[in-house]
Amino acid sequence: MKPDTQAVLSRERFWATPVALCTFGAVALLVVSTVLARSVSGDGDAEILRSIYDQSTKITLSGLLQGASFLLLLAPLLYLFRAVEARSDRVRGQLIGLVVVAPLFLAGSSVLTAVATNGAADEFVAGRATAELTVKEAAEECRTDRSDDAAAFRDDYGGGRGSLAVCQRTKVEDDEAANAVADQTGTSISFGLGLGGRLGLAFALLYCCLWAMRTGLLTRFWGSLGMAMGVAALLLLIQLTFVWFIYFGLLVAGWVPGGRPPAWESGEAEPWPTPGEQAAADLEEEAAPEGEGPTPRG
Repeated sequence: MKPDTQAVLSRERFWATPVALCTFGAVALLVVSTVLARSVSGDGDAEILRSIYDQSTKITLSGLLQGASFLLLLAPLLYLFRAVEARSDRVRGQLIGLVVVAPLFLAGSSVLTAVATNGAADEFVAGRATAELTVKEAAEECRTDRSDDAAAFRDDYGGGRGSLAVCQRTKVEDDEAANAVADQTGTSISFGLGLGGRLGLAFALLYCCLWAMRTGLLTRFWGSLGMAMGVAALLLLIQLTFVWFIYFGLLVAGWVPGGRPPAWESGEAEPWPTPGEQAAADLEEEAAPEGEGPTPRG
């Protein structure tokens, strides 16, 4: 049973500004988090962990800000889900749980990743990390690398007599660093939460944007783009989804050029016409006398 239309419109007007602010806040926090994370540099695992050790405060802050950014995405996702649910009896309300857990999982993954990488950096710099790669195995790999591409080998390790020893040491240290990260308890947990979060976010965007198009809350372009962003989330390109969220924040606030689709104002589903229906309406309008005929929707 669909809720009262006036109650739906009142609820959406009440929450519109807070949801828009949460959306823009999520984008801002992600930008700051990304800037802080870029303070880490290095060509190999060992160099990266040393850099993380030196920038541990920034890494922790970056993880916390990214986690907060994902938590704020709860607001626009829930707002859109409730909006489509109010306009169609075919939307399954019990799926709201998947919409909720996606940002929670992603936030948990961000924080645990920062904790795990800082812990790994501490272990590595303190010399407590161990390597599975032996010096002999490293030497064999280095000789193979040198014979396969001598120029690249010189660029990486130098061309003197000590270049082979530098290569061996680098490979062993990189193996130690990789093991230090893998041995952290938070690494496996953060991976699982991240995978679950990406799957949940992909579902939330695909499902909500599909029904938003069907009920007329989103245009076909922005609905399709939102669904594409769901696929991007699965491909580890979660940051790209924030492009769509910027638009949605502007839409909710009523700041998009041309105004919001009519379904937002009516509280009812107003599906967009298919290309065939639009073409038929255009032909009918052209054939009708001036001042008569239907007014097609864009």
